[in-house]
Amino acid sequence: MLPVALGFNQPASRFYRGGPRIAAFRGTAASGTHVPEDWVGSVTTVAGETTVGLTTLPDGRFLRDAVAGDPIAWLGRDHVDSYGPDPLLLVKLLDVGQRLPVHAHPDNAWALAHLGRPHGKAEAWYVLEPGEIFVGLRQGITSEQLLSLVSGQVVDALIGLLHHREVERGDTVYIPPGTLHAIGEGALVAEVQQPEDLSVLLEWHDFDFYGAVTGHLGVGFPTALTVIDRMPLSEAGLDALITSGRSGISILSSASNRHFQADFHDVSKPVEVVQGFAILIVTEGRLELQASGGELSAPRGSTILIPHAAGCVLLTGQGSALLFRPPAPKSRAGQ
Repeated sequence: MLPVALGFNQPASRFYRGGPRIAAFRGTAASGTHVPEDWVGSVTTVAGETTVGLTTLPDGRFLRDAVAGDPIAWLGRDHVDSYGPDPLLLVKLLDVGQRLPVHAHPDNAWALAHLGRPHGKAEAWYVLEPGEIFVGLRQGITSEQLLSLVSGQVVDALIGLLHHREVERGDTVYIPPGTLHAIGEGALVAEVQQPEDLSVLLEWHDFDFYGAVTGHLGVGFPTALTVIDRMPLSEAGLDALITSGRSGISILSSASNRHFQADFHDVSKPVEVVQGFAILIVTEGRLELQASGGELSAPRGSTILIPHAAGCVLLTGQGSALLFRPPAPKSRAGQ
């Protein structure tokens, strides 16, 4: 098996504006104003859909079906022995054309107990174009106070609950499940997350959805708000979720390692990518991927699947790349 170059996978008519920055990054014409997400290497559907969001391979199969048909070739024996035939991974490009609503995601236990879903949604961002972020409560809040703000759609108060930071190109931000957060208008990020589309959306003014009906994951806001960590996040705690200027392996906060891994490589001389399922995004320049079965040329903006069966892959050329992986197999993670 060889690395696979992927086309666009932008679900249409999302509830917030964006899309032109993804087109510019990938070197093509913009395809709309409400296509702010490119779902890369996706075995996950948009909430409530049967196929929307799934990655289609060049041969016409869904990646989901290809992995199910040959999980060892795609994911490797160690991964399958540890986690089953589940990639445990979804990567997105996000063009935030308007500030995202204040929201949070469930953890594994909540998602299983309330929705019967196998994963929660931890996520992390790699900043491709700078912007502002809102992460974690500056002070604690009761469930009654939070429900009152949501019911009244007191938007200024909701965003005012959160820490505000400016982020630069190359920064990363880890968002644990339960942490309230939003991304400000104008940012372009590569997001790695657990493979679910599950969000508790606390505000919906100026967005294309009615949150009183759809913002609570179908369980009602009194229950949905139990997703949220209502304890304050200290400045030091926020600092621990953010990294700046890292390169090489493990660029994310170490707290994210149980969910996913991310590396960043400047390729001015050959870089060997160790064998394993991965999703690669070329962030600058043009790279060549050399595997035992052939080569693939990848300009800036390329999104590429690397199956386990491709073996070790050599990156050459001039440029840089992000590499996202599932959590390490349990045997290697010492679990």
